[in-house]
Amino acid sequence: MDKTKMNLVEHLGEVRKRIIIVLIAFIVFLCLSFIFVQDIHQFLVKDLDDKLALLGPGDILWIYMLIAGVVAIAATIPIAAFQVWKFVKPALKKEEQKVTLAFIPGIFMLFLLGISFGYFILFPIVLSFLENLAGEQFEAVFTVDKYFRFMINLTLPFGFLFEMPAVIMFLTKLGIINPYRLVKARKISYFVLIIISVIISPPDLVSDILVIVPLLTLYEFSITLSKLVFRGKMEKMKETG
Repeated sequence: MDKTKMNLVEHLGEVRKRIIIVLIAFIVFLCLSFIFVQDIHQFLVKDLDDKLALLGPGDILWIYMLIAGVVAIAATIPIAAFQVWKFVKPALKKEEQKVTLAFIPGIFMLFLLGISFGYFILFPIVLSFLENLAGEQFEAVFTVDKYFRFMINLTLPFGFLFEMPAVIMFLTKLGIINPYRLVKARKISYFVLIIISVIISPPDLVSDILVIVPLLTLYEFSITLSKLVFRGKMEKMKETG
């Protein structure tokens, strides 16, 4: 077996190892989350005036698994980010290793910030809007399944989308992208973000706008951060050069 094949096998083995660690972490967090899932459920429904309806005996178990799964994903984010860092670490210089490692807490905080934005700001506004839209013509009865699916579909994507600034800073630091490319790709990026917003938000104009505006703002904020990182890199290169 030649060197190229050896390196490929080693890389694949390393990827497999990192994936297994992330999966084990997810399963552990899933089990822990399920232990406290009733308390989490109570927190999520504390502002509801009426109890949620069950259409079948298996609904509540499915929802508990769904809630525990989301909590486990959130808890696994730092572990997954650290495993990615461990994988790319050999290709980085010592200074780059320290800088990129510092991104991990930021990635976790941005994920929580995205979830919080979706749950505490967007979800109540959209739910209130849809209830008012129904008015007195319809009696609103929320089932456990529909309610939590709607909540998670509206909040979870923001956890990942809010990672945009950290990811762009990370890629700029590694020299993979730069702010000039981001500015040049602004129109295409806006189009993609608008499509994503329409897909993840409920089918009404108000919800679409509430999702689109934060995402476009995040993109512009990411460009600003990329410029700062890129400028710092250029200045350091001039000093060392």
